Amino acid sequence: MKLQSFFSSILIFILLSISHHVSANRSNQSGFLQCLSLRLNDSNIVSKVIHRPNDTSFSSVLASSIQNPRFSAPHTPKPVLILTPVQSSDVQSAVKCARRFDIHIRTRSGGHDYEGLSYLTHKPFVILDLRNLRSITIDIDNRSVWVQTGATIGELYYEIDKKNQTLAFPAGVCPIFGVGGHFSGGGYGTLLRKHGLAADHVIDARVVDARGRILERREMGEDFFWAIRGGGGSSFCVVLSWKIGLVDVPSTVTVFNVTKFSEQSALKIIHRWQYVSDKVSSDLFIRVMLQRYKNMVRASFPGLYLGPVKSLLRLVNREFPELGLEEDDCKEMSWIESVVWFAELGEEPIDVLSKRTRGSLAFKAKSDFVQEPMPETAVSKLWRRLQEPEAELAQLIFTPFGGRMSEIADYETPFPHRKGNIYEIQYLNYWRGDEKKKYMRWVERVYDDMSEFVAGSPRGAYINLRDLDLGMYVGGKRSKYEEGKSWGVKYFKNNFERLVRVKTSVDPFDFFCDEQSIPPFRSVEVI
Repeated sequence: MKLQSFFSSILIFILLSISHHVSANRSNQSGFLQCLSLRLNDSNIVSKVIHRPNDTSFSSVLASSIQNPRFSAPHTPKPVLILTPVQSSDVQSAVKCARRFDIHIRTRSGGHDYEGLSYLTHKPFVILDLRNLRSITIDIDNRSVWVQTGATIGELYYEIDKKNQTLAFPAGVCPIFGVGGHFSGGGYGTLLRKHGLAADHVIDARVVDARGRILERREMGEDFFWAIRGGGGSSFCVVLSWKIGLVDVPSTVTVFNVTKFSEQSALKIIHRWQYVSDKVSSDLFIRVMLQRYKNMVRASFPGLYLGPVKSLLRLVNREFPELGLEEDDCKEMSWIESVVWFAELGEEPIDVLSKRTRGSLAFKAKSDFVQEPMPETAVSKLWRRLQEPEAELAQLIFTPFGGRMSEIADYETPFPHRKGNIYEIQYLNYWRGDEKKKYMRWVERVYDDMSEFVAGSPRGAYINLRDLDLGMYVGGKRSKYEEGKSWGVKYFKNNFERLVRVKTSVDPFDFFCDEQSIPPFRSVEVI
């Protein structure tokens, strides 16, 4: 009886603790909502900014930027509120009220976090959705742009082209990426060999810090500014807008694609590509893409040349004749048209870049960096993997580095994968329906196959291709710093320690955090 009474007491204590915790959460949420409503101080703005679960707008706003349907299942945790600020002061109010009432915030611009961390977590949270902050102000004379973080890179490209057809910005291939997350993780596309990363061309930023202050580069200081250009801005602040510098592109560029279905022919080209792609003129960008097409494995070699087709053919015939490039494989066009072409949007007019769409297929991705050419046997193993049933919609993408990427030191921004890296591999698998385990296991098997052929000590990864398999915070005996270092050095190598120092300085109480955010080294009093 005594033992039974003891366990009954323990159960009552646990239930009371849970009840108290739930009650405290509800009280905090109520306090946060009241605080925010008072700060917004306008019923029209409140209705535009605050979306409650019972509001008719809630589900559509939540779903609108879920770019990976893997995280849109009915059982997926939902936010207690969604906020869609219409002005910078709304973001300030959200941060100040959230800090006061201990509310956890996730910041979303385009919703392309590969693991859904901008709109998903397993504790009560609020989504700060920056969709309405999307203005783009272009200064052609100074070759610069202020772009708000909720804009997409497609919108950015399109607006620049409307002003000047020979200026561009070196960011990603997918036009629906939000500039907020894309730039803060580095960001690259077809111009990376000529001009480097998007983050390399950020010249100022406007942010809301953990104390709710709006800061620009001068006020935040160079360490803070350094950290958000490749270190993942969501670990440090809410980025409101970026000031970026534009780059020159010629009036005529050439796109091309060579495809091979023969494994032997493809392996021969890929073998030579590994020795050429990072060393050839930086005007030339050639990717390798391996995927299934009509139940056959297909190797594609899509590329961009910053110049006319005749110059391209002379260059390729001299440096990379194994590709077998012919004039019929090529097409001259403007830079902005090449963006549409690389995004595989067909014959759509260029204003398609200003349209927002959602991803329709669930996916899982991993990444690697390659510093020594892989033997043909390794590539042949990838070819066989793509013949497996689970690889029907899989893609393996090899992106060449070199050029400008090798000229920028690995410490100049948090993105460290610079000189010495020949190319990056992205392992992707897509699927339809709810069954996901076998498709995710396929990605894991391919990733394991490549372990001996890719950069190690540590094995690198790209933060914009986030991978929670590398680790995430679980608590326990190890400190958050020790936990975070296990994957932080894979994303950031030696730059991880500097990122930790910045985090400890600007957000010591870890207000901006997620399952893989930069940890503070220790808690200190805010001065």
